[in-house]
Amino acid sequence: MQKVIAVVGPTSSGKTSLGIYLAQKLGGEVISADSRQVYKGLNLGTGKVTAKEATGIPHYLLDIASPKKIFSASDFKKLGEKALTKIAQHNKLSIVVGGTGLYADVLLGRMVLPEVAPNLSMRAKLEKKSTEELFNLLEKKDPERAATIEPDHKRRIIRALEIAEAIGKSPAKQGAMQGDEKYDVLWIGLNPGEAKLEKNIKKRLRERIKAGMLGEGKKLHAQGLSYKRMEELGLEYRSMSRYLQGDISKAELIVELDRAIVRYAKRQVRWFRRNQNIHWVVTRAEALRLAKNFSAK
Repeated sequence: MQKVIAVVGPTSSGKTSLGIYLAQKLGGEVISADSRQVYKGLNLGTGKVTAKEATGIPHYLLDIASPKKIFSASDFKKLGEKALTKIAQHNKLSIVVGGTGLYADVLLGRMVLPEVAPNLSMRAKLEKKSTEELFNLLEKKDPERAATIEPDHKRRIIRALEIAEAIGKSPAKQGAMQGDEKYDVLWIGLNPGEAKLEKNIKKRLRERIKAGMLGEGKKLHAQGLSYKRMEELGLEYRSMSRYLQGDISKAELIVELDRAIVRYAKRQVRWFRRNQNIHWVVTRAEALRLAKNFSAK
């Protein structure tokens, strides 16, 4: 089986830099497992790796979709498998890096997506409800999925309800640990702890705002990205949509995002804790030792 290293964990935990470090040391190439970094133009808002930070290490599945269109987990799986094949053809080590647990699990065989066709009539009814009402409904129908989903992400909540209605289970319940085992995976996790993580999140948010994150949101809207679609993209873009429409001030945006990103990081941690194969590391040296031993087998 093709060997793959997966570097996972919550936002602002240092996954990107660790993935690049391992790629440098081991002759690897990186596949991004991030549900919003696939979109073109969503750079500062998602903390997308820059060319300077990448230091020449090839990165796959960045900037591959229009933010005006929906990109699904099944889309990611299809393109991710192509990237894994391409990296193998280069005789390089694949390193999957990201915080979207669903994407990493689906790509690497820990999870099987349910084959549930869109229910258009159900979607039309659910669209009339508020995001809060939908989230409360999901908590009743599928509390496990509700614990890991963004509570402000209306589209994803509707899809989760659609799946729960069709099969009575979330993808996590149905597919966990039932993959086809195409890959031999070393799972490496980063989690600096709640206090450190919150500090990192707040520092990183302010750096991104200073670098022009709000201007990025304004530019995206000028290029035709609707405020409704920005809301659907969640987190930073949801708050930027509200800010650009004059609903909240810059100070309120910062407070709102501090809370929302910390809550999101906690949901990410809950997701990854279900994977008993993750080796949680503290230092780069520890991660490199694990990776070297794994790649040498």
